[in-house]
Amino acid sequence: MNISWEQTSGILRRMNSAGMLKSTQDRLERQEETKKQVEFFEKQKENLKNVTAGSVEEIADKLKMFQSYEDQIASIKASYNHEQMFHILDESTERGEKIADAVDKMAPKTPEERLEEMVEEALGIEEGGELEEIMEEIEEIAEELTEEMTEEVTEELEEALPENAELSAEEVAEAAAAAEAAQKETLPEGYKPFDVRL
Repeated sequence: MNISWEQTSGILRRMNSAGMLKSTQDRLERQEETKKQVEFFEKQKENLKNVTAGSVEEIADKLKMFQSYEDQIASIKASYNHEQMFHILDESTERGEKIADAVDKMAPKTPEERLEEMVEEALGIEEGGELEEIMEEIEEIAEELTEEMTEEVTEELEEALPENAELSAEEVAEAAAAAEAAQKETLPEGYKPFDVRL
C-alpha cells in the first residue's frame, strides 16, 4: 500500500476542518488547487530542459513555450491573490456573524424573560424539564397499577358471580366505583391532577 504525503495531509486537513470557518476551508482548497497548477507548469518548464533544439527556430519555439509557462504561473498566482481579497471579506463577515450570535446568547435577560424561562422549566414545557420527567414516571406507575387493579377486580367478580348471572345496572356502577377508588389509592400521596392551558 503506497500512500503519498499529499493524501495523508489531505486526510488530516479534512479531520481538522470540522471546526473551521467555511471561508477558511475554501481558502485552503484554493491554496491546494493553486499549488497543484503551479507545480504542473513548473514541471513543464523542467521538461523543456530535456528538449533539444538544433535550429534557431526550435530555440525560439522553446523560448515561447517557456514564456507561456511563466505567463500561466503568473496568471494563476494573480488569480489566487485576487480571490484572497474576497476571502478576507468573507472570513470577516463570517466571524462577525459568529460574534453577533455569541453576543445575543450572552445578552442579559429581562425579568420577564427570566420569569418565562422559569415557568417553562417548572411546567416541563422545556425539553428535559424535571417536572416532565416526574409526570411521565407517575403516569407509567398509574397505568400499571390501574391495569393490575382492573385485572384483580375482574377476577374477583368472575369468581363471585355464577357463570350465567347477569349484572344489574347498580352492580355495574358499584364495580366501576370500586375500580375508580382503587385507582385513586394507587396515586402517590399529595398528587393532585391539574390542567394548564397555554
